[in-house]
Amino acid sequence: MARILVFAGSARRDSLNKKLAREAARFAREAGAEATFVDLDDYPIPLYHGDLEAAEGMPENARKLRALFLAHDALLVASPENNSSVTALLKNTIDWLSRDLGEGRGDDSGLAPWRGKVAGLMAASPGAFGGVRGLPHLRQVLATLGVTVLGTQVAVPRAHEAFGPDGRIADERVAKSVRALAEAVVQAAGKLHA
Repeated sequence: MARILVFAGSARRDSLNKKLAREAARFAREAGAEATFVDLDDYPIPLYHGDLEAAEGMPENARKLRALFLAHDALLVASPENNSSVTALLKNTIDWLSRDLGEGRGDDSGLAPWRGKVAGLMAASPGAFGGVRGLPHLRQVLATLGVTVLGTQVAVPRAHEAFGPDGRIADERVAKSVRALAEAVVQAAGKLHA
């Protein structure tokens, strides 16, 4: 069974991207995967700083996140768009998790949480573009770390109207796209780790 880690690059409690990520996790489970939704806001970590890393090593919450990444085969990422790029929260998380631990273990490379993973990218925004302008930056960063990013991606414009009161996607076309992406990630992860 493929293990999919699902998260949003947003700390906001009522984030549209968290709603999107939760729905993607549900669709991944329906496709036969073990999908874990993780809220990055539950793992606060300081802004990456080389002197801090040299003095204290990787923060404990970053280590916890790193362990979650290592335990999963694939990623489903809902990325808000900030100034046509990824959020500071998401980039900071990636930056910390890509650092070498330097502890002499086999998995202490900064690439270990990323290498061999497959990822599906999504974005939700109240705007007309649905957050799509930030996804190429995320794609580039993840590919640099060794993640195979699927060509298909999902952008949800006017996302403040896309979800019902229960948090589920109300627009069937959007739901179909998110379901298809989740299924594609599950299938690709299954093939990579067969």
